Amino acid sequence: MMRGITTLVLRHKLVVALCWLAMAVAGFATLGSTVNRLTTDFALPGQPGYVADQKISALYHDGGDTLPTLMTLTVPPDVGTSAASQQAHQIFAAAAAAVPNTRLADAQTTGDAKFTTADGRTTFAFLFTPPEKGFGTDTTTPRLRAAASSTAPAGWQIGVTGANQLASGNGSSKGNGVLVEVLLGSLGALAVLAYVFGSLLAFLPLLMAGVAIPSTFLLINGLSRITSVSSLVEFLVALIGLGVAIDYSLLVVTRWREERDNGADNDSAVERAMEHAGRSVVFSGLTVALSLLAMLVVPVPVLRNMAVAGFFIPLVSIGVAVTLLPVLLAAAGTRIDRPRWRRETHASGPWSAWARFVLRHRKSAAVVGAGVLVALVVPLTSMRLGEPPSAASAQRGAAHDVLVRLTDGGVPSGALAPIEVLTTPDAAASVAARMASVPGVYTAYAASSFQAGGTAIVDVVTVHEPSTTAGNAEISAVQDAARPLPGVLGVGGSGPTQNDFVHAVYGSFPLMLAVISLLTLVLLTRAFRSVVLAAKAVLFNLLSVGAAYGVMVLVWQDGRGSHALWGVPATGSVTVWVPIMVFAFLFGLSMDYEVFILTRMREEYDATGDTDRAVVTGIGRTGRLVTSAALILFLSFLSMSTTPTVDVKVLATGLGAGILLDAVVVRALLVPALVGVLGRWNWWLPGWAAPLLRVAPSPVRPAERERAAAGAVAAG
Repeated sequence: MMRGITTLVLRHKLVVALCWLAMAVAGFATLGSTVNRLTTDFALPGQPGYVADQKISALYHDGGDTLPTLMTLTVPPDVGTSAASQQAHQIFAAAAAAVPNTRLADAQTTGDAKFTTADGRTTFAFLFTPPEKGFGTDTTTPRLRAAASSTAPAGWQIGVTGANQLASGNGSSKGNGVLVEVLLGSLGALAVLAYVFGSLLAFLPLLMAGVAIPSTFLLINGLSRITSVSSLVEFLVALIGLGVAIDYSLLVVTRWREERDNGADNDSAVERAMEHAGRSVVFSGLTVALSLLAMLVVPVPVLRNMAVAGFFIPLVSIGVAVTLLPVLLAAAGTRIDRPRWRRETHASGPWSAWARFVLRHRKSAAVVGAGVLVALVVPLTSMRLGEPPSAASAQRGAAHDVLVRLTDGGVPSGALAPIEVLTTPDAAASVAARMASVPGVYTAYAASSFQAGGTAIVDVVTVHEPSTTAGNAEISAVQDAARPLPGVLGVGGSGPTQNDFVHAVYGSFPLMLAVISLLTLVLLTRAFRSVVLAAKAVLFNLLSVGAAYGVMVLVWQDGRGSHALWGVPATGSVTVWVPIMVFAFLFGLSMDYEVFILTRMREEYDATGDTDRAVVTGIGRTGRLVTSAALILFLSFLSMSTTPTVDVKVLATGLGAGILLDAVVVRALLVPALVGVLGRWNWWLPGWAAPLLRVAPSPVRPAERERAAAGAVAAG
């Protein structure tokens, strides 16, 4: 199949090149509109919290799960409390009027003394503004502050805080945009590629990524016109696309160079490279694509849409690697492979020596590798899911200082995420009174302005934030207390919706795990012509993902390194959507290296029938390649972690740790050790499976006949 595709594209070099050029140019030209069409909406159809939020959004135009802005007003000591209260309401109302469809709750509209700090000098208000577009986006704070400042008397101090303001840093937390992150990742990749090739070939994989990324964005532009696509896709396409496109090109170019160094002419080298490395790229890319499409079983529309959008990343990277890349190699030939200080005539000496060392100690190496992974998997058992708490969002800046002023004055940080109970107007007062008596509730109020369409809203402020264990318990207590009350139409807010998200996503996780494992097992059995190798690859990948989860728990939830590396303290939990995204991407990405190594081992075993020799040759030929590819992906994720958004930092940490562990512990240690331990059982494929998978059964090699004959003689 690959030979036919290569022959076809080489006959139409100009057409292939022009088509990809047109897609890349169109992708760049429409990039702005593509990004603008992305959304932060996380719909959860059928979930009670989401249903309540949708009702609130339709009636009040600000989204029930929208986190409010907290505006504070601190008055000078010589201002009387009663006069300050009346004038504070006018200032808050002016701020609310600056952003249409904003709901206001303060001491004046609720009659609640708990809107004032213990010293009586600071009062605050909830401003429920319409949701913003984009991660970390905050355009409302300047408008709210400007309107309040223009109304406040001289000497009155205005402050603004809230979960969104803390997450965006409110101007105090600096981070890199996606384009800067791609540039950083590209520079790191170029350094690695320069070491690998030692010639101008280092620029070729980067060129392939430069075509693949905008082409992928072009496809996502089309998808966004059919359905909503998450803003997270912007990061995933830019940085994972960079790593994947480079990895696939790296594999093909390295094999092309090897064939040339072993005497093949340029055209023959291209054909042989595509026949072997190109086939590996196709199987690797399909594995990544299937792992993403497995998210379609999760009943969350945004994750399903992300699965389809993410599917485009390996799809386009495969297309570039098997069509455009051979065209450029055939057209440019040796002219782009200058100057040269590295040749591929022989397998890497250090990596071959490493493989022989592992085989000499195969059982010990297997135990050590498995021990490292199991040790990192153990922290997974203590993983807690939730949004980052305020302490992890910002440690300095205006928003942080305002929150500290409130908490020092007796207002709990749970005020950042109030629960919203939708009721009938006549039941609002009694519901508020009942909610105020629930343990763990700081206050509950029914603001006079919180009525529309025959409904009213009761806001419940808990002591702890939803991401904490105590906060989660408080949410459950409020839900249990509100459910049987007359007049209650639903319980929403970010906390209940977060719990709904966990239930919807991770309730389907076992099904997703089964689907992806089964599909991958079938695909790899066909690729390796071995059930044992395929099953081992699936098991190793699951261990790699589990170890990556353990690293996220240690670094972020427990804070062992998050402050030293990023200046962020322990989050106490892992962001709810991150684990499933890490699984979907990491399961496929780490499988790339398994395919790269084992297909080369399979090729050598088919030629010699000697398992140990296959291990040494496979590691010797692919060790430097796999390590370099993993380093490139790791640098991409490292650049992703420079974003100011904590959620994306956690995602980047999980992906980066998983890739590094997979390349170093699994592929360089566990794979050669266990292949050596299992011996001829590695290559077992049931007779009935070969025709079903449309692969030829493994032939009996001369070396195998000799060993079998020797065994028979010894037995006789």
